[in-house]
Amino acid sequence: MHERDVVPGARPDPRDPPAPAPGPYPADRPLPWLAGTAAAYTLLQLVLLVPGTGLGWDETVYVSQVSPQAPAAFFSAPRARGITFLVAPVTELTTSVPALRVYLALLSGLGLFLALWVWRTLLPTAVLAVGGGLFATIWVTFFYGPQVMPNLWVAYAALAATGCLLRTTRAPDGRMLCGIAGAVAFAALLRPADALWLCLALALAALLLTRGRPRLRLLLVLAGGLVAGSAEWIVEAYVRYGGLAARLDRASEVQGHLGAYFAVDDHARALSGRTLCRPCDVAWEHPVASLWFLLLPLLVAAGAWAAARTPHRRAVLLATGTGLALAAPYLFTVGYAAPRFLLPAYALLTLPVAYGLTRAVRAARAARPAWRRALLAGLALALLGHLAIQYKVLDGLTRRVRHDTARYAEVAAELRAQGVRPPCVVTGMESVRVAFRVGCSSRQPGGNDASITPEGLAEAAGHQPVAVLLSGDQQPMPYARDWRVVRLPDLPHLPDYRAHLSPTARPGPPGGPVVTRRR
Repeated sequence: MHERDVVPGARPDPRDPPAPAPGPYPADRPLPWLAGTAAAYTLLQLVLLVPGTGLGWDETVYVSQVSPQAPAAFFSAPRARGITFLVAPVTELTTSVPALRVYLALLSGLGLFLALWVWRTLLPTAVLAVGGGLFATIWVTFFYGPQVMPNLWVAYAALAATGCLLRTTRAPDGRMLCGIAGAVAFAALLRPADALWLCLALALAALLLTRGRPRLRLLLVLAGGLVAGSAEWIVEAYVRYGGLAARLDRASEVQGHLGAYFAVDDHARALSGRTLCRPCDVAWEHPVASLWFLLLPLLVAAGAWAAARTPHRRAVLLATGTGLALAAPYLFTVGYAAPRFLLPAYALLTLPVAYGLTRAVRAARAARPAWRRALLAGLALALLGHLAIQYKVLDGLTRRVRHDTARYAEVAAELRAQGVRPPCVVTGMESVRVAFRVGCSSRQPGGNDASITPEGLAEAAGHQPVAVLLSGDQQPMPYARDWRVVRLPDLPHLPDYRAHLSPTARPGPPGGPVVTRRR
């Protein structure tokens, strides 16, 4: 199962124990365990997350690129189109959000299984099952399973690429080289910056673990996968931004200018159930929800130490190093936090954690009966407490999402009843999500998503309905001050929500039910 390096030019390690026979041990049965882990992850998504959850802001941007429901929303410089390509087969067939959620839930379970399956000859099945279970039960992993967001898929790609590279350093295998190239290209198609950091970490591993022709082959495969996956993003940089450097500068600006930051505390705060913490100058209301995050470095170190003198040390250390490399940019170069950013790191770091836990269980079972019961009970209580906290955070978040989904539906229905029907334009507060639900274009005259001028909006109002969405004490631009004002259901953090409607928005045969505003 854990064969010694046999690649020509690979550096042997005299501390390696005698190699066992290749292939899984007879006692290992990876298929049912890993398939069971993935199936449980999928089933719980279908039960807990899929019903009643509408598209978020980022999701709407990605889906609108390929959905016939509404014109494409503004696509900013940092974004890549990989996740859009992933959901295109469903959006071309239906505009049903539940169908999209089910598709992604099923696909995310399959992705978890395939990413873990790569490691079946590198780590014991128990470690992979525990590691996959730990990763899947973090609320962040659960929440983003059926979401149209790229980070979970980058996590799967990183896990698969790391396993394929390690297997390639142990024995020549053309399939593993193809796996590396494909996984890196997939990651780059989703998030080019993450793929770059992944390639740097794996290139360093290739330099340390191989030499000669195998080393060169691995480096070329990594570079080829990165270039192939990033090609669309690079071409778009020249078409839309005038060059790669210009797009990178714009992407940095949109993200608040990348630089030297210490965002570890921001990520800890965000784990209480925030999907975005920007700026993250908020009170740390629920520290217990971040306890696992604060303990993670110690648990990873313990797992790496436990594997130090075993045949699994290279697998555990490579997972640790690659995971840390993927976490570092978000912890120290981005000035805000979103829990999904660290999903690729979590996917890899749960492996050393799982290794340490399985060794701890083995040690507890070998202890005296009294100690054995106490140790096993302590581990079980800690795990159950962790799962309870993750579920509580997830439940609170999904309740908010379902409430918000209902409110956005009410806003869209009211606008349709007031004559805002395609072709139409929506601008202002939360225009992306509202416009998509109504079937309109979303356009902003300012900010990071500026795609039209005030004059352009005034001109559009002459031949199609235009809605300007405002909240609180905001005032409309001069061209919209005399337009008809319609009160709308308030959205989260948007009191006194209202729309200024152009004269071309004329109430007529209802395109949706008129919604009575609830106060």
